[in-house]
Amino acid sequence: MTAIIFLAVAAIVLIAAIVLYNGLIAKRQMAQNGWSDIDVQLKRRADLIPQLVTTVKAYAAHEKQLFEDVAARRAAALAAGDDVTTRSAAESELSRPVARLIAVAEAYPELKASQNFLDLQNELSATEDKIEMARRFYNGAVRELNTAVETVPGNIVAALGGVKARQYFEIESANRAAPALHLGGGA
Repeated sequence: MTAIIFLAVAAIVLIAAIVLYNGLIAKRQMAQNGWSDIDVQLKRRADLIPQLVTTVKAYAAHEKQLFEDVAARRAAALAAGDDVTTRSAAESELSRPVARLIAVAEAYPELKASQNFLDLQNELSATEDKIEMARRFYNGAVRELNTAVETVPGNIVAALGGVKARQYFEIESANRAAPALHLGGGA
């Protein structure tokens, strides 16, 4: 009788561990999916930046240092890889010169009126919104994963299963490159 009770308890513990482990894996997959979404949007932004630089360069050729800064920071952001901390820092550093690039347009009325520039500015703004949504999704998934990994009994199963907490993805809010659209006239 004792053996049956022991086996029943062992079976319940094993089933609970399997359920907890599967839940942790599902949360980890959700966080990886969220990171993939962020990565796609960051790459889209990185692809838009050279087009924006080319358009502004046609009107503001004397801003050579700014263009070089944008190119260098873009290359660093693309090379940052999938380490969340490194990528966050690189993307924050890229946001600064891109915001300055958008600000340069304010000094050139003919550039602000260029349909190509306005289209690029709109695309960049939409991409920044998508990055923000993807970042929120990812950080929510990370919060759920980290909570499961750091609380009892999930922390025991996570340690045994090699499931680790992940870092949040943050870009310094003061450095975001989301451009303000100034379409001229009374707008």
